Amino acid sequence: MIVVGSVIARSGSKRLPYKNLLPFCGVPLVRHAVIKLLNSELFDQVVLSTDCDLIARTCMDLEGVCLLKRTEDLAQDSTASIPVFQDIIEKFPCDIHLNYNCNFPLCENEVFVEAIDLAQKHEESLSDPYAVWAQTSTCLKNYGNPFNITAKTFETKLVHPVDVHEFNDLLGVHESCQGEIFWQKR
Repeated sequence: MIVVGSVIARSGSKRLPYKNLLPFCGVPLVRHAVIKLLNSELFDQVVLSTDCDLIARTCMDLEGVCLLKRTEDLAQDSTASIPVFQDIIEKFPCDIHLNYNCNFPLCENEVFVEAIDLAQKHEESLSDPYAVWAQTSTCLKNYGNPFNITAKTFETKLVHPVDVHEFNDLLGVHESCQGEIFWQKR
């Protein structure tokens, strides 16, 4: 069985500009996510799909990552994720595709394992919180309305529940991971 892991990262975040390049514990969110997939050792291929040269350059030195330039039509605000996933599996054929949403930087490896297992059984799975989404290639190739998600959802406490879309979201995830800041007084 061939399993492809992906991170999709557009440059066009409206609520938090350059979100995918902002740091989480000193590492850009997108790079953090790609490293997490690479280190899991569950994937035959790890793909970063992006429309942005700067995002690609943030990860291009990582051994084992494949950079996929996303076309303009797949990088719009209104573009659903499914067509982006379909583009990935067209270029990187596989049996199972798993996407890790870098908006959830705190996600345990066991969530990837569960998502892959459930996708094998049910064609498609989605963690709740929505950090990990997996499908069989057959499911992706035959997907209907990309806004009508049919995934078998599974609740997990192994993902931090905050979906980073705004500054305070990112700050909150940092605080829960790093604790309090001890400012120096002069």
